[in-house]
Amino acid sequence: MSNLATDYPAETTPAHHEDWLPIGHLDDIPRQGARVVARPEGDDIAIFRTADDALFAIGNRCPHQGGPLDQGLVHGHRVTCPLHGWRIQLEQGEAVAPDQGCVPRFPIRRDDRGNLYVRLTPVDAVKDAPET
Repeated sequence: MSNLATDYPAETTPAHHEDWLPIGHLDDIPRQGARVVARPEGDDIAIFRTADDALFAIGNRCPHQGGPLDQGLVHGHRVTCPLHGWRIQLEQGEAVAPDQGCVPRFPIRRDDRGNLYVRLTPVDAVKDAPET
């Protein structure tokens, strides 16, 4: 299984690049827990830490009825929406069958000191952006 988080030496962290937002330290997020990062434009981002210390950043609104995913139960690499029990795969951002829908995924990085950084542009938008 892949993890959207990438480890970097502290001297080459995304903090040195203006499109990465520092969001705290790994220890700020409990295992099997989440925290929310507000976006100046668009929906908030939920940052999840799993029991095996994998990190994922996805849109914080469930595709079903907009429930706050950061308040859901984290199990494995999934989160269950607290409103109606939809399960979302943290790696792909997709609802688990038979439900259908998805949430945006965001790149997240961790340096060797445990500092965390997230990009405010969804993964698919980053892939589709023209190169400069």
